[in-house]
Amino acid sequence: MTRGAGSGARQLLRYVLRRLAAAVPILLAISFGVFWAANQIAKPGIDLALNPRITPAARTAYLDSLGLNDPLVVRYLRWLADFVSGDLGVSLVRNGAEVWPIVRTALANTLLLVVIAIAASLALGITVGTLSAVRSGSLIDDTVTTLSFVGISIPVFWLGLMLQLFFGLWLANWLGVTPPLLPTAGLYSPGQQGFDLVDRLRHLALPAMALSLQLVAVYSRYMRASLLDVLSSDHVRVARGKGMRERTVIIRHGVRNALIPVTTQAAIDMGQLVGGLIVTEQVFEYPGMGRLFLKSLFDGDYTMLLATTMLVAAAVFLMNLAADLFYGVLDPRIRRGTR
Repeated sequence: MTRGAGSGARQLLRYVLRRLAAAVPILLAISFGVFWAANQIAKPGIDLALNPRITPAARTAYLDSLGLNDPLVVRYLRWLADFVSGDLGVSLVRNGAEVWPIVRTALANTLLLVVIAIAASLALGITVGTLSAVRSGSLIDDTVTTLSFVGISIPVFWLGLMLQLFFGLWLANWLGVTPPLLPTAGLYSPGQQGFDLVDRLRHLALPAMALSLQLVAVYSRYMRASLLDVLSSDHVRVARGKGMRERTVIIRHGVRNALIPVTTQAAIDMGQLVGGLIVTEQVFEYPGMGRLFLKSLFDGDYTMLLATTMLVAAAVFLMNLAADLFYGVLDPRIRRGTR
């Protein structure tokens, strides 16, 4: 028993090392693509060229001082070395403020919102999807299917506005409370001093609701389809033939294998949502990566845009890698296939 457990651990370790080794060249390719794209989108110093009071010689000297007149490959290698060491540079439009503290705060805010939304969505989506699959063809299944299609179809910005109207205006007027029970914008209440967990959770509630609706609908559909496929497989029929209780069959042999496609989607969502909450963060004025990206883009803040874009690209790739590694935990056949 111990020898088998040790062999499984070694297989998993080799599986992880193989995936990590393959990740290095892919991340390098992504970083160069991000660097090139940021240079095309935000031209450093372009605003100086439009200023008639700045001479071409002064503009050239300024760009030389920042190393922005060097060849693209030279600038990329210099930037990559700084990025790996944790030096993201300084903002070009925020009076020389360091990029990392600003990005770190926005990233922490977005991660908090994303983790809460995805955790709640997975818990509810897996539960609802499992119930729908087990009761396939019943009224419960039909109701869940209909609600899932509705949830997928509702635009996030519209749902966010409706939540703001309901909780910020209609419900507040009906209950006669001021301010509303759930704030409709921002991260803290006006005048808030220090950290207040209850106040933070109240501000997170509405954007998390807006973000979770579609996720619950998607995860429940994935879970239902995957579990129905697993429950009709040979190994489940064998388990039932051995006289196992139906609950044990569903949980031990069905749900575990059915989680693989749900895990794929959750990992992709986790990575994309780190920088893809532009609509949600704009609607709720939430100070996360999406709003920071938009502001950097509109301001032409080259270094800030480069840092935010690279972190988002890395997050998408790393979360997909995490899902790939998790496959090996859920299904040992996957990691054995890498030998």
